[in-house]
Amino acid sequence: MHSNNGIICAVFDLDGTLIQSHKNIYDATIQTFIDLDIKFIMPEEEFYNYIGHHFEDIFISFGVIVPDFEVFIKQYKNNYFNFIDSSKFYNGVEDVLKYLKEKNIKIALLTTKAQDQAEKILKHFQIDDYFDEIMGRRPGIAHKPSADPLKLICNFLNVEPSKTLMIGDSELDVQCGKNAGSKTCAVSYGYRTKEHLQNENPDYLIDNLNELMNLF
Repeated sequence: MHSNNGIICAVFDLDGTLIQSHKNIYDATIQTFIDLDIKFIMPEEEFYNYIGHHFEDIFISFGVIVPDFEVFIKQYKNNYFNFIDSSKFYNGVEDVLKYLKEKNIKIALLTTKAQDQAEKILKHFQIDDYFDEIMGRRPGIAHKPSADPLKLICNFLNVEPSKTLMIGDSELDVQCGKNAGSKTCAVSYGYRTKEHLQNENPDYLIDNLNELMNLF
């Protein structure tokens, strides 16, 4: 079944789009700094503005020196799940995923989280079965805003990028979608302001995930 606007694949960002996880991410990050005796000054509210970016870029922005990034990530993953009870769905997530499945729309996840962590999070929230493809951070593959991971998803699912909708809460998601030649839908309830997202000129801008159902 084809949707009214020709979109047959929905690709979601994770943090700030499907899951409200800012406190979870911040607490796990700070705990990891403490565990590894890493000096840091990282105000919580400022940190939230960087969610969606790769950790290495975030650390550069805050001037945090991490001697061994792989050691940090390993410890962070462990800490993340110790704090996961502070994460929760945004309103409408399960309803929207169910609706898209009923419409035979292919569903994928595209996140800067490591592949194994992304898969584990979806399983924790019991929504992994909705997804036809999960694309986390993988060695040798560029991150958003590069078009590469989104084009890979389209290739795996055998869909044209032009028939794909990239949905996310940050400029990285919109830029990734545009770079791949996909339609883009920004959500204003995540970790960027509505004005910030409007400057990226997404094809659609919604305030509630339930509004997504109007596009299919």
